[in-house]
Amino acid sequence: MEAVAKLKNVPTAPRKMRMVADMIRGERVNRALNVLKFEPKEGAARLEKLLLSAISNWQAKNEDERLEDADLFVKEIFVDGGRVLKRLRPAPQGRAHRIRKRSNHVTLIVDSHNQPEVTAEDNEVVNNETEN
Repeated sequence: MEAVAKLKNVPTAPRKMRMVADMIRGERVNRALNVLKFEPKEGAARLEKLLLSAISNWQAKNEDERLEDADLFVKEIFVDGGRVLKRLRPAPQGRAHRIRKRSNHVTLIVDSHNQPEVTAEDNEVVNNETEN
């Protein structure tokens, strides 16, 4: 069972945030947390907090399972562009240059490697119960 966490309107350029997100895509949660903890880039601290939020969301969905046995990993992480604040900077000879202050939205999905697999026999049992 997967859990989702979203971070919106982060005042960082999407390109800079994607560099950090690419480091943890597909990694196990423990390794991803270690990578983010020691990464000096600005987006790493925000992604670390977002990953912890996704883990707690997973725990809320799966109260009967232990976190240690679940073997969580970062299934998906993607960074989309947010709104752009447009500002003007004075330039020589009475001109003005436009400054674009970008923001982004981050979506992180964690999932468990140890999911109960549904076999053909289980499907038949479920189908027979619904028919009766």
